[in-house]
Amino acid sequence: MIVVGVGVGPGMLTEEGISAIQNASVVYGSGRALEIAQKYIQKGTPVEALKSFKNLHLLPKDAVILSTGDPMFSGLGKFATPGDTVIPGISSFQIACSRLHVNLTNFYCITAHGRDDIGLAKNELLREIKTGKNIFLLPDEKFGAADVCALLDAEKIDADVYSLEELGYPEEKIIHGSPKNPPKPDSDLYGIMIVLK
Repeated sequence: MIVVGVGVGPGMLTEEGISAIQNASVVYGSGRALEIAQKYIQKGTPVEALKSFKNLHLLPKDAVILSTGDPMFSGLGKFATPGDTVIPGISSFQIACSRLHVNLTNFYCITAHGRDDIGLAKNELLREIKTGKNIFLLPDEKFGAADVCALLDAEKIDADVYSLEELGYPEEKIIHGSPKNPPKPDSDLYGIMIVLK
């Protein structure tokens, strides 16, 4: 299979990704990924919405699988096998750093979204921030901006905390906060950036 990162929003597909989509014999993806790539899918190419990820290995070898953001940042690239191709996309982490003018180095990225044990994400966050690293977090409903800020405040960690909503879309919004004054996101589609002071 060919896993293509479509970026976080419209207009963020790479030329390599566009070429793979235009030459695809069949395209699979989530509703959001298909919407982003829609104008590059050739007329007559079969398109299927992915309902489950557990059977990706059964798809045809030349199937193009669309992954939002970058496939290797909490995306579908984790299902690729050694013979598969993974084409990178622009991730929410890259966009967040660009929007806030923050260097990508000295960051630790964490995915809390969909984890069974949120305690692992909390421990990971504290361990890495105490080594001086900034954090980019894909939150979960059980570990969102308010929870992150409460954890930082309890540990007396001074940082700028940003909620980055709908990155790459016209309704994109960045809310600045702190451990004592958490940003309050209005969307379920957001990331959290913690920049140490």
